[in-house]
Order: sequence, then C-alpha cells, then structure tokens
Amino acid sequence: MTVAAVIVAAGSGLRAGGEPPKQYQLIGGKPVLWWTLKAFCDHPGIALVQVVISEAHRSLFQAASAGLRVQAARGGRSRQESCLSGIEALADHSIDHVLVHDAARPFVSRDLIDRVIAGLDRQPAVVPGLPIMETLKRAPEGLIAETVDRRSMWVAQTPQGFDYERILDAYRKAPADREFTDDAAVAAFAGLPVMMVMGSEANRKLTTGRDVEEADRAMAARRYAALPDVRTGQGFDVHAFAPGDHVMLAGVRIVHDRTLAGHSDADAPLHALTDALLGSIGDRDIGTHFPPTDPQWKGVSSTVFVKKAAALIEERGGRVSHVDLTILCEAPRVSPHIVEMKAVIGHLLGLTPDRIGIKATTTEGLGFIGRGEGIAALATATVRLPG
Repeated sequence: MTVAAVIVAAGSGLRAGGEPPKQYQLIGGKPVLWWTLKAFCDHPGIALVQVVISEAHRSLFQAASAGLRVQAARGGRSRQESCLSGIEALADHSIDHVLVHDAARPFVSRDLIDRVIAGLDRQPAVVPGLPIMETLKRAPEGLIAETVDRRSMWVAQTPQGFDYERILDAYRKAPADREFTDDAAVAAFAGLPVMMVMGSEANRKLTTGRDVEEADRAMAARRYAALPDVRTGQGFDVHAFAPGDHVMLAGVRIVHDRTLAGHSDADAPLHALTDALLGSIGDRDIGTHFPPTDPQWKGVSSTVFVKKAAALIEERGGRVSHVDLTILCEAPRVSPHIVEMKAVIGHLLGLTPDRIGIKATTTEGLGFIGRGEGIAALATATVRLPG
C-alpha cells in the first residue's frame, strides 16, 4: 500500500501572536513546520509528503522546508478547502492511503504514525485520540445543566488516516457552507466508519504564544541532550571610519555620516561573531577563510561569513546554542536597532531572541573609540557538539 501525508500549513496562526505565523516560528532552532515535515519525511512508510500553504507564505515555506523532499499546493480560504487542495494534489500519484496532519503538531512520533497506518488495514478512516479522564459538565451560560458521560468521549488528534479515493470523494461532495472541524467529520458525513486509535499526550497542537515557547524549550532540550560537548568561542574585531553615509552593524544598515572601512561590508559585530563561531570548533580565523586580499569578498555582506562558520559547526554534527555581542562606539546609536539585529542573527543561526545577546556601550570618551575614529565589537558563542 502506498501512503502519502498531507500537512495542512495554510493558516495564519494569529492566536499564537508575533511574526511570522506559528508554523514558521522557531522551536529548537528550526521552524515548527520543519519538525512536522521531517517526522513524515523520515518515516519509512510515507511515500510522499504534500504540504498545503498560503501563497503569501511561499518564501517562508521554502526556507522552512529546505533540504526536505516535499511538494506544495496552494491552500484555500478555510481548512476544508485547504485539505481538499492537498488531497487532490495527490491524484496523479497512485496513492492508496492518505494521512492528514496539522502543521502545528511538531511532536508527532513514528509510533503514532505507525498506529494510524496499521488501523487503515481494518477501517477506511482512522483517528488518533486520547480518552477524556476528567469529569465533563454541560453548562450553558455558566450554569451546570448535566454531567456528561465521559466513558465514550475522546479528544481527537492528527494525523487522521483515510482510504485515499473515499476521502477524496467525501471532500468533493462535502457542502462548502458547512463547517467541519476535522477530516474525520467529513468522512463521517460521507458515511465512512471512523475508528479511534490511541494517540499521544506529546502530540499536542501549538495554538498560543505560550505553547510555542514551551515547545521551544522541549525541543531544544531534546536536541541538546544529544550534544553534550559544550564549547565556547570568542571573537574581536575593529574597523576605522571612512567617508560614507551608513554603517553595517550586525547585518543592519544604519544611516550615519560616515562608513566603516574594510574589504567586505566592514560589519565588525558579524566579523567578531564569525571568529567566535570558528573558535568554538578550533578552526582557523576569519582572515584565513575569507582573505581581505581575495577580490571575491570585496563589498560582500558579512552574513556570508557567519553562514559559513555555522555550516562548519553543522558539518561536525553541532549547533549554536547562544551568542552574545557587545558593540563599542560613540555613534551611531545602536539600541533602536537591536530587535532587528537579533532577527538577522536569529535567521542566520536558527536562534530565538532569548538566545541572542546584543549590547552597546561607549568608552567614556577614551581611546580611538572615544575619539570617534572607529567601532569595535566583541562576541562570545556557545556551541553544542556530539560527545
């Protein structure tokens, strides 16, 4: 039997707050969607992973799915329309069974996927879930009217599995003006018997900002547990001022009455950060990797240097867990740009803002910095590697 997965990721994720939408927010250094997709891409029983996305999120999706073998379809105005779009996109692939899963459930396990697939040998529709253990009350307008028998009550999860042709037919016939809360409801409307299998408490759906924060901590702990070798690197860089109209600091262009002299874009904080990353793995310094005499680095963005250093860490099976930068200058003012700087570095290294420290200070008028002759930066990087 050929099994495909449809991952529904077209929602706006507004209840989680912040930017970007929750399926693209970072947990454990990767977008929520990346973790979800990887779970299905890595499963030996899944032949094809079809993602349904909002066209407005196309660039976010491309970044979040980099390196994963998936294909994308355009979502609709509702979850129902998006699911139909994803299921129909599989029509030319000779699919026997399809699993439909929420993008915002990144903790789905191989065992859970196995249980849903196995259930499809017995019924054309399978839903994982958890039996309700608490007492249920029906309380219209806040007053208890009755106690509900919980013995047959379950909380439904995803992935929900279906016979492909039958769920495709069910979605095509489902009335557009009727709100179906999940795929099993569409199957039941079409008369398909739906079987429950045991879900997983870990397979929670991320809805609020707090959910995303807790998921980040859980996923980071899971990743760091496999990387017990903790390394620290440090870096320092300095550039003198030259005639110009802006400076580049931590990847952010800041209007100023002068610029910084250098072969690249002279971004002192990112140069210091690059050396800190390289130092954490005992590698050579930035000047060795990117010689100032090499014309290919003339005027290049220093983000290229940080990406290269991070890639060298990843090649060793490691990852960056925290960075801290201090920028020393009399001008320009750095504090109004720190949020943007964190966003740039977070994107480069897969770090959430709480894992990035950026501070600015003066030298109280002392030395070349105090005289306004240049800018210096110090950086520290903490890196985790396999033991």
